[in-house]
Amino acid sequence: MITREELIAIGHYNKPHGVNGEISATVDVDIDLVRALSCLVSDMDGIFVPFYVNACRPKTAETILLTIDGIDNEQEASRLVNHDIYALKTEFSLESEEADADGYPLDYFIGYELRDADGTRVGEITGVDLSTENAIFIVDRDGDEVMVPATDELIVEFDTDNNLMVMDLPQGLLDLND
Repeated sequence: MITREELIAIGHYNKPHGVNGEISATVDVDIDLVRALSCLVSDMDGIFVPFYVNACRPKTAETILLTIDGIDNEQEASRLVNHDIYALKTEFSLESEEADADGYPLDYFIGYELRDADGTRVGEITGVDLSTENAIFIVDRDGDEVMVPATDELIVEFDTDNNLMVMDLPQGLLDLND
């Protein structure tokens, strides 16, 4: 069974394109990366379901057209409309400005436990905000949402086997969220 922690959000489905099951999608990654993935994953009624892409072609600068195995009419394609598209982290290696120095996209760290350099547990990384000049980790700290700059200068280390990130957080940073 696929879990959320194994996935990276890469886009969303838009609307069916034609009557043969093709669907348009907006993705945050290069079309060649989409073609290289073994599958695209979407949350369908609370279960992450893999979808296998038979064909992928550009539509506009922002959208692509997908032909998905087993979907061959407009009605079946409509079931995907407005669903998010995820990729498996194990297959994903996006090099981008939204990535840390080791080349991992920041979304990769969703689900990681965040600890301060002194060993204090800060919380779980639940999201990444890329809407500002500097990327920000959204962290669930015992039910409260706190924001931590997602910058290489603060990251001491991360352990992909144990989903753990250690950051050297400036004193008082977490108090700014109060």
